[in-house]
Amino acid sequence: MPQPPFRPQRLHELITPWVRQQPGRLALRDDHVRYSYAELDAAARAVAESLRDSGVRAGDRVMIVGENCAATPLIALATSRLDAWVCIVNGRLSAREVDSVIAHATPRRVFYTTRVSPEALGHAERHGAEAIDWPQLGPMHMGPLNADAAPEPTSADAREQVAALIYTSGTSGAPKGVMLTHANLIFTAGIAGTVRGMHPQDLIYGVLPMAHIVGLASQVLGALASGAGVWLSPRFAPERLAAALGEGVTSFTGVPAMYARLLDWLREQGRTLDAPQLRAIGVAGSPLTPGLKAAIETAFRHPVLNGYGLTETAPTIAQVRADAPRSDCSVGQPVPGIAVRVVGPDGVDLPAGGTGELWVRGPNVMKGYYRNAALTAEALGADGWFRTGDLARQGDDGALYIAGRSKELIIRSGFNVYPLEVEQVINAFPGVVQSAVVGRTVGHNEEVVAFVEVPEGRALDEAALRQHLRANLSPYKQPAEIRRMTQLPAAPTGKLLKAVMKQMAERAEPEPAPDKPH
Repeated sequence: MPQPPFRPQRLHELITPWVRQQPGRLALRDDHVRYSYAELDAAARAVAESLRDSGVRAGDRVMIVGENCAATPLIALATSRLDAWVCIVNGRLSAREVDSVIAHATPRRVFYTTRVSPEALGHAERHGAEAIDWPQLGPMHMGPLNADAAPEPTSADAREQVAALIYTSGTSGAPKGVMLTHANLIFTAGIAGTVRGMHPQDLIYGVLPMAHIVGLASQVLGALASGAGVWLSPRFAPERLAAALGEGVTSFTGVPAMYARLLDWLREQGRTLDAPQLRAIGVAGSPLTPGLKAAIETAFRHPVLNGYGLTETAPTIAQVRADAPRSDCSVGQPVPGIAVRVVGPDGVDLPAGGTGELWVRGPNVMKGYYRNAALTAEALGADGWFRTGDLARQGDDGALYIAGRSKELIIRSGFNVYPLEVEQVINAFPGVVQSAVVGRTVGHNEEVVAFVEVPEGRALDEAALRQHLRANLSPYKQPAEIRRMTQLPAAPTGKLLKAVMKQMAERAEPEPAPDKPH
């Protein structure tokens, strides 16, 4: 009688089939260590025992402050074995940001990946952490036991048991911790493998921070669920990516700014990309513009597979499939098992082509926001539909097009201005790496302010840029101000910090508005 298919109920069980089928194949590596699937399984078991010996219990939060390295997924698999929650925080956050997350999550233990992150070492020293050298993890630091940390209830049900607590990036206000269950992350890991066509012969270059949900769920867990290997890198550098692509990497996903900087570096070096085994490239985290998409595809000689999701959806909502690339900048169709709605301000579903708020329901949707029942109820509601806060439209073929955050919508003299549309036009102008468009309040109106990233030493002809904008945008969409910067404010994940730029825009003296809308 055939055996029923194996259905993992905990994150650490994702690797179980591959430990049996291919124990010697590479599972995980960084610049210091390599683990086969059998070695990864044994190491995760040993780390789980060490965590238990250090006082970690089921329901405890275990925090990792640092940057990508093999120790982070090892601890994540180990906490899964204990029914503890893993909480990964980027070491490059400020002291205030790290401390606010610790205060909110109340972890039982905090680990610092000091081997790969000088910033993590700074946090470790501030917090009185001790240097440890567990054989499976290598040199790092461990913070003191928090005797006051209370464990959360546990459940045998994978849909109820929290696996990871991921904090969304923000610039002000209280921390917002997203509770993702084992079922959430197992679903996403499976989708990442099937939609992107990952298989055991793949080697994934993992530079997206694991503190960000794409780096954890799609990049690492998706690869491990597919029996592939993951090569973790602590932070992005174009020369490191280029070298890795020349050394057997088969798949890479990055934010648009990473691609833009790699293309810039290739031009400066007078080089073409050498990636003999590359077969798939993806983009996530920020909107993709047509000009950058075309430039990437020319350099890589592969179609860009766009995707879309949120921390609250673990993260996958829609993806362009590897077997059905697109010529436009759509984020693809909703992945199997997920339902979506595009809803107008009156709560009524809009027809195809209408722009409204995107609602999502499915096994990817979070359990809720940690210690914030009111915000959870506001986002999820009793009907289970998650209100994303993103503006989208759906094409006749079901593909989604993201217009931006509903809170970023600029209303100029009664006309809606979608920042993404303006950004796409700006980004198509020669010499622009990326841009961010925000609204600025002027009396009872709003005006458009554009922040434009241009590398140091490269000229920007603002008059020519404005002529380009006038030729491609309606008068009411024209920026009242264009600010050149050598690097736009961004989180360690690469996500642009529009709230910071909005504050910068609001502090400026308003400039005369362009032509009146008509």
